[in-house]
Amino acid sequence: MILRINVDSEVPVYRQIVDALRPLLVDGTLAPGDLLPPVRQLAADLGVHFNTVAEAYRLLAEEGWLELRRRRGAAVLTRKTPRADAAAVGRFSRRLRELVAEIQAGGVASRAIARELRQIAEGLEQ
Repeated sequence: MILRINVDSEVPVYRQIVDALRPLLVDGTLAPGDLLPPVRQLAADLGVHFNTVAEAYRLLAEEGWLELRRRRGAAVLTRKTPRADAAAVGRFSRRLRELVAEIQAGGVASRAIARELRQIAEGLEQ
């Protein structure tokens, strides 16, 4: 498992770790029963404080992805997909629109954005 973080980013490092691990959990790359690297090991590998990694693991545990075991690390759990309510769908729509606007402001062409969104949507339908 290779994680990359950007210490110069405005996004906090613990959030970058969560955001890098969540897709691996969602798509099954990290499967139930898999063990994540111990907090101190991952912190050393990334060059960050161990509390930063611990916070990322705690957030993923709160989401139901991980079981945190003292002295034994973090294990991936089987997680049932929750049902989204109208508020969750609204938050998704707002975040997606904000992201698209940010990407457009950065100069990415609308066609490129649309193409990428279609590819993602097709992957979700499989």
